[in-house]
Amino acid sequence: MPWSIFIVICQVQGKRKVHYLFDDGKEMAEEYDMKTNQLLLRKWRQKNTLGAYGHWQLEVGEPNLHASEALDRDLIKESSTNPIFIRKDTKGSFQWRIRNLPYPKEVYSVSVEKDQRYCVIHTTNKKYYKKFSIPDLDRFQLPLDTAALSFTYSNNTLIITYQKPTEIMTAEEELQKELKKIKAANDEDGDCKTQ
Repeated sequence: MPWSIFIVICQVQGKRKVHYLFDDGKEMAEEYDMKTNQLLLRKWRQKNTLGAYGHWQLEVGEPNLHASEALDRDLIKESSTNPIFIRKDTKGSFQWRIRNLPYPKEVYSVSVEKDQRYCVIHTTNKKYYKKFSIPDLDRFQLPLDTAALSFTYSNNTLIITYQKPTEIMTAEEELQKELKKIKAANDEDGDCKTQ
């Protein structure tokens, strides 16, 4: 992936926000906890065929419904009991949480489709099925490893964990060092402004 031509960093309410503009026209926004350097949010968007930016696509973190999005959903709303699939990484692993799954742990199976580069979750009672990729591994062109994948279940939540390869952990450490060298667009809490 080509590196960015423009980076904006700002610090707001204990979070470091980093905004990237890439050579290929894509945009990426990330948020990190300033104390732990933990990735809290990563989202992408790119220009459509007419040159306008599309909607943000969430890769890591929980969706945040803004007031304008909530107005669009007033007429038809998802059930609050539907499964909710989110990604929340830890320092040493990629982690996905699927809430609102009421079945016992023995029902779940998590596997890797190496040829198609997907992880697959399914239940023996055929009530839930999900395929998902790991974009970080795709960007680094690393193979999927079955041994790195595990899962646990508690409180109606299935937690899938994939241990990060050393190449990704090293790259993340180097990125954090580089981000600390760049001065934030704002020196105190407040709005982020580009320079």
